[in-house]
Amino acid sequence: MNISISNLTLEYSNQELEKLFSKFGEVSSAEISMDGFTDQSRGFGFVEMPNDDEARAAIAALNSTELNGKTLKVEEAEPKDIRKGSYKVGNGALNVYRFRKN
Repeated sequence: MNISISNLTLEYSNQELEKLFSKFGEVSSAEISMDGFTDQSRGFGFVEMPNDDEARAAIAALNSTELNGKTLKVEEAEPKDIRKGSYKVGNGALNVYRFRKN
């Protein structure tokens, strides 16, 4: 499961993020989003955990907790660079994925 973490302090590192989540289980990857121009943290990141139960436990335990003076928002992430929309087609709904420009 891919997990989104926002409201991180700008000094927080990939290693610290991995260590925080590894308390709940195996972490495949932990990466803080960096600004391409300034090479500074953008204040959010993503953690990938292969076990969904461990990932849900991490989300439940860490969401709305304080870390370095900031309250974290931790939730399951949507697929990267894809936004989901819903359109009615006949009697059912069709899910449509659109690519975002970055």
